[in-house]
Amino acid sequence: MRRTIPLIGVLVAAVLLSSCTLVPTMSKPVVIPHSQVGPGLGLNDKSIPGTNNARVRFVTQAVYIVDTTGHLTPSSRIVASPPTLYSVLRVLVLGPTEIEKSAGYSSQLPKNFVIVAANIKKKIGYVNIAVPLSGLSAHQQVLAAGQLTLTAQAVGATRGIEILVGGVVQNTLLPNGTTRRIVNPQDFAALMNP
Repeated sequence: MRRTIPLIGVLVAAVLLSSCTLVPTMSKPVVIPHSQVGPGLGLNDKSIPGTNNARVRFVTQAVYIVDTTGHLTPSSRIVASPPTLYSVLRVLVLGPTEIEKSAGYSSQLPKNFVIVAANIKKKIGYVNIAVPLSGLSAHQQVLAAGQLTLTAQAVGATRGIEILVGGVVQNTLLPNGTTRRIVNPQDFAALMNP
């Protein structure tokens, strides 16, 4: 008897809850008339709801990928304005477009590459990543660092970048085989498409 009372309670609760989830389905979408949407939701606004008439604007921004000859070359991407180092590097991580891939373009950034944070201070980009580039071959490390550095320059990090892994500063491999904490665009000039 002690077990049946809680069991009946659970059964009644289950029946009541199951009736709450019965939502009728429709075979076709239903168009809600413009007059019924109402101004409170902000769905018809021409600006971003909750802002002071802010609008989303987009700009074209250069990111650097690897061309068929193994050189770094700029490619245009569309990002929200104003572009930030983080937003542009996130687009870079996506790699070449399908059209660029079919033409032989690639990226040397690893498939599992994650940018934790990225910002610019005094024209130096600070790029915090989840996994070090040292897991790549030396040639891939140099190209990946070049992609990051040149893309960061295009967004305002004109004095170079510093790569961190989990907040710890890393030395970055340069084309001449040396390493440095802060690398600048001139370090990768020889890798640019002539």
